Amino acid sequence: MPFDLQARLAERRAADLYRQRPLLQSPQGPQVVVDGQPLLAFCNNDYLGLANHPQVIKAWRDGAERWGVGGGASHLVIGHSSPHHALEEALAELTGRPRALLFSTGYMANLGTVTALVGQGDTVLQDRLNHASLLDAGLLSGARFSRYLHNDAGSLSSRLDKACGNTLVVTDGVFSMDGDIADLPTLAATAKARGAWLMVDDAHGFGTLGATGAGIVEHFGLGLDDVPVLIGTLGKGFGTSGAFVAGSEELIETLVQFARPYIYTTSQPPALACATLRSLELLRSEHWRREHLAALIAQFRQGAHQLGLTLMDSFTPIQPILIGDARRALQLSRLLRERGLLVTAIRPPTVPAGSARLRVTLSAAHSEAQVQRLLEALAECYPLLEADHA
Repeated sequence: MPFDLQARLAERRAADLYRQRPLLQSPQGPQVVVDGQPLLAFCNNDYLGLANHPQVIKAWRDGAERWGVGGGASHLVIGHSSPHHALEEALAELTGRPRALLFSTGYMANLGTVTALVGQGDTVLQDRLNHASLLDAGLLSGARFSRYLHNDAGSLSSRLDKACGNTLVVTDGVFSMDGDIADLPTLAATAKARGAWLMVDDAHGFGTLGATGAGIVEHFGLGLDDVPVLIGTLGKGFGTSGAFVAGSEELIETLVQFARPYIYTTSQPPALACATLRSLELLRSEHWRREHLAALIAQFRQGAHQLGLTLMDSFTPIQPILIGDARRALQLSRLLRERGLLVTAIRPPTVPAGSARLRVTLSAAHSEAQVQRLLEALAECYPLLEADHA
């Protein structure tokens, strides 16, 4: 049999790495119904609580009434509608850049941007913990591809010494599985000194970082010269779907001409762009969301430390509890679910071997009482886990 799929699946099950899709039977929010069970969830990326906001839903409905429910064609044929254009202008304003360009997904934005900017004879250097879409983009580009040590400018510098052609340095802004942030000022200075461009995928930073929620570049007070290529997704802090690239006029025009995932796909529904425009307005005007979220993060970290849990170096809404063994991570997730809480176990190959974890994510839609309930459940379940392991 040329493709022994059954054996591959059995091997993954035996290693406690088999994945299954939970069936969500309610809108996103702290209180969900999954596989028929009401649960308090701490595992989505709706950081500002906008995915089920009444005003965002109304904007979607109103947009569908006016523009229909489908993009109908690619942007370069006849699929670039007025809501798409207005959203691009608003995203450019948010990021303080000349232009922005919409993509249907973050994966497509990363693939399209990297492969449009570098190819054979060029170099792409990436953080070892970058998201899979960035790593795939580097591999598919045909450029010389190398990974530097996590958040290590010295390691990056040594690889820049060996770079050839156009060189693109690529990093996540907030690392999605650890929750820590890139040392952008140092990375930007290192790249600029060698004539390389820095590209930042700030999927998890938009909405949560920066004085106005404009992300990690705003957080560090950097500009276009420091970070020429800025990527953001709309399905996390914005609460909707899609992605964008923000940068110079020349960068955006280059992507329009050469980014295949942009050129050869149907545009997102115009009504979705209408909804995102409304969520962007809420993101910018309702500062209490970020303030409340910051208070919940502090509450969780303090409580987790008191329980003796091993947290990672993160002040973002991503608060992983490091377990190590994949089987134990699954067990802790199951124990919490038995008590009505949903926290996903993250295992290899998503994270390095031996670093399985529970990835707690917090949202402005959570209450202090709900975070306290999670801490109380962890206090009850974690000792059971240790006893079973022993």
